Amino acid sequence: MRHILATATLLTAISFPQIVLAANPEHVRQLLATKQCQNCNLTGAGLVMADLSGADLSGANLSSANLSRANLSGADLRGANLTGASLFGVNLTAAKLNGASVTSADFRNTYLVNAELSGVNLSSANLQGAVGIPVQAAKPEEFYALGVAEAEKGNQQQAIDYFNMAIASKPSFASAYLARAVARYQLFDKQGAFQDAQVAEKLFTTDKNQDGILTAQAFIKQLQSPQTAKLDPGKPSFMDFVGGVGSLLLQFFPF
Repeated sequence: MRHILATATLLTAISFPQIVLAANPEHVRQLLATKQCQNCNLTGAGLVMADLSGADLSGANLSSANLSRANLSGADLRGANLTGASLFGVNLTAAKLNGASVTSADFRNTYLVNAELSGVNLSSANLQGAVGIPVQAAKPEEFYALGVAEAEKGNQQQAIDYFNMAIASKPSFASAYLARAVARYQLFDKQGAFQDAQVAEKLFTTDKNQDGILTAQAFIKQLQSPQTAKLDPGKPSFMDFVGGVGSLLLQFFPF
């Protein structure tokens, strides 16, 4: 009897999530045929590369749905449940996402230009590589973290874009200026790197951040040093460049 109960419990544990995650097939057909599916149950639906431009999905349950590389430009997703949904590479240009739930959603490489995101909490969503994130949609520290992640992958221009947004949101963000200085140096923009490092030094001084001040000053000194000319122009190695300054800078811009 005990084994039967244990088996029944196991089967319930296995089967229950499958029931919960099942989209309503009729709702899926309705969406693809008419692009009108307000308050539909599309939980776990497979909608990869679907053309849903201008679709009305307001209030729809799209939790755990796979919308990778779908076209949702101009779509109405107000109040939709996108918890855990895959939106990798999705075109959300001018989409309305006001009040949508996006906890743990995958927004990597999505296009969010002119998207409406009021009332949307993006703090737990994966925004890596997303384009067009409104400055007000995330905290400066979140933009900074995204920039650091891109820089670690060698995507210096994307990193600079994120640091720009962090600075636009928080003009006194000293660490973002210093990080942007590093990224600019790695793109051979020595003058831009020098200017950012000077701003970082001033802001760290205002904040009375002694470690930041020393790091920015050391970075500036290294930028002015003739030894920078000895680097391989094809591969600007930051760690070779900063030498002993690296251990200080890691707290602001980990490599």
